[in-house]
Amino acid sequence: MILPRLRDPYFNYQHRRKLHVLRIVLALCFTFGIIEFFAIQHSGWALVSTIMVMGNLPHIGGVLDKGRQRLLGTLLGAGWGLLLILLPLPWPPLVPVAALAGIAVATWLTFSNRHGYSGLMFAISLLLVIGDGTQELGIALWRAFDVLLGTLVGIAVTVLVLPQKATDMMRFMLADNLDRMARLYHAHTSATAAPDIDAREMLKATSSLLVKQRGLVDAIHRERRLSRDELDDLISLQRRMLSTIELLLETHWTSRDGHEHIDAMSGLREEQHTLARGIGTLAFQVRTGQPVDVTITPFELQRHAELAGNARSTDGRMLFSPSGYLWLNRELARLTADLTRRLGGLERLPSRRLRRRAPHHGLNEAPSAITRATTQEGKADDRRQA
Repeated sequence: MILPRLRDPYFNYQHRRKLHVLRIVLALCFTFGIIEFFAIQHSGWALVSTIMVMGNLPHIGGVLDKGRQRLLGTLLGAGWGLLLILLPLPWPPLVPVAALAGIAVATWLTFSNRHGYSGLMFAISLLLVIGDGTQELGIALWRAFDVLLGTLVGIAVTVLVLPQKATDMMRFMLADNLDRMARLYHAHTSATAAPDIDAREMLKATSSLLVKQRGLVDAIHRERRLSRDELDDLISLQRRMLSTIELLLETHWTSRDGHEHIDAMSGLREEQHTLARGIGTLAFQVRTGQPVDVTITPFELQRHAELAGNARSTDGRMLFSPSGYLWLNRELARLTADLTRRLGGLERLPSRRLRRRAPHHGLNEAPSAITRATTQEGKADDRRQA
């Protein structure tokens, strides 16, 4: 029962907080065991390095990126510090002066870029090596070794113990966002308001996940499964879809006369329900690791051109809201189709492990709620027309 879960992305995602705590505790225990068994000197820095490299990063990509920067900064900082100790400098104050010069150069090179942590570790390692000016080579080497040991233990535990991949986190966040957008859009197009939908909270939750996805870009790139450009496209399309749905939610009931013209457009409701099901199916395929294969039908605006173009209120004024409303629906369908094509072109997004484990989590039942709801809406429409 436990062994399959070692390779279960959804289980690791569901319990990522508990598993992260477990990994940190195990890493500290391993580090402590090593330094005690081998009687390593200045061992406190090994424990500090272990906790710093794992930090608040529960996924492999983040720890690999941070660990790589920490190793690079540690090696360069310790190397520069050892060089200052070993060189026969004629004037002792040259050591701190050269150390300050090295820190200044590292800070300059890493300022406002994604390698800032390397610059920080360069400075910390350099100061650890040169210490208080006693310039003892043995102490410098032990300090550098402790930092490297703690960093390597943190990376090893993150990779080997119930690993959580940033790519899988992105997958489930994307699926959650698509599911929320499908529910929001369906609730908007329903004849009766859905009592279990809090549109404002769902919009806020979707926006929050978009911000979190943006923070995963470097970590996912480090896992070598998706490129930064591909991730930027996925996040941008989600943001534009969400903005379009938010506009639909805000503009549908602006004018009663406009709504009556919209309601009179034959076939519009069916197109909307089909699009809502398409977004829900897309969320289901992404969540369950299946190859993306969803057909998004474009909105046919020409069939509604007469009602939209000649829309007037009861007092004779022209109404522009029906045309704008139709355009927003068409734009949402276009963005969804574009997102579907982008996802379908990602060869490394489908997951065989996730497909095998999906039935154990009930994920195969995901699209049924929206499908049932749109079917019921269609029957209600048929009864009203009859």
